[in-house]
Amino acid sequence: MSESEDRTEKTPVAPGSRPVLGVMWMIVTGICFVAVTASVKMVGDDVPAAQAAFLRYVLGLVFLIPMIPAIRAATFSPRVLKLAGIRGAAHALGVIAWFYAMTRIPIAEVTAMNYLNPVYVTVLAVIVLGERISTHRAMAVVVALLGALVILRPGFRELDPGHFAMLFTAASFAVGYILAKILADEVPAAAVVFLLSVTVTLALAPFALYVWVPVGPGDLGWLFLTAVFATAGHFTMTLAFRAAPLTVTQPVTFLQLVWATTLGAVVFSEAVDIWVVVGGTMIIASVSYIAWREAVLRRQVAAAASTPGYGAAAGRGDRQDVRDSPGN
Repeated sequence: MSESEDRTEKTPVAPGSRPVLGVMWMIVTGICFVAVTASVKMVGDDVPAAQAAFLRYVLGLVFLIPMIPAIRAATFSPRVLKLAGIRGAAHALGVIAWFYAMTRIPIAEVTAMNYLNPVYVTVLAVIVLGERISTHRAMAVVVALLGALVILRPGFRELDPGHFAMLFTAASFAVGYILAKILADEVPAAAVVFLLSVTVTLALAPFALYVWVPVGPGDLGWLFLTAVFATAGHFTMTLAFRAAPLTVTQPVTFLQLVWATTLGAVVFSEAVDIWVVVGGTMIIASVSYIAWREAVLRRQVAAAASTPGYGAAAGRGDRQDVRDSPGN
């Protein structure tokens, strides 16, 4: 073995520089999330949406056990607990609406409309966090919303309550995401995940008790699989983000729509709607573009921070100039 080859083998791979691995993990993530929708679809309307959502989270609490030592060491201020409670309530309502939508509309439509979440996040970041949005990203948001209209086609077909439930779900999850960004600056990531799981479970409990029906072992099994695949999906998604940047992994999420459409057609005999595919593609393309622009922004900020004279006092203004530049 040559000296250069030996150095190559011993040189560690920098984090975020393994695109192939990132794509592979993102493919696995998509499979997991499609499996989540499939397992919920198998339960159908045998179990009310609120109860099914509650059981999914209760069964998923077992995955929080490894986090207990870290949670005991964390300190939660009243502000953190308040924000976590609001986030849990918003997420709980979104989950109920999502479970309800799964019983009403095809898997492909649920999957496509769920991609609106990052679009809502971009809008809420402007309203809640005071972030500025460039013309390019604003146009991407408009294209995504047009994609939603292509899927829904109001006036050309009868809309189901499940469609409105998905619009509400995406908005609720966007609220939760914004609050998660705020919480992540104040408590460890494990605490953010733990607080969400606990608060959502508590928030879902009264809704579940109100509509409670006996549940068979088969439905419990499907809901446990929902929890397993959801947990695995979030874990593999984290691995994908560590291996490669969003600009590489985000476009791969398009495969999730392909698999959801195929699954719905083959397993659940759902008709393939070309307009859902077209609208979903528009949304995914817009979300991918937003992710790419965010990556460009981070590189510009890093480059500005590395220039001589970029002090703490001037840094904020420099970063704002980068954020507001026409290229973003």
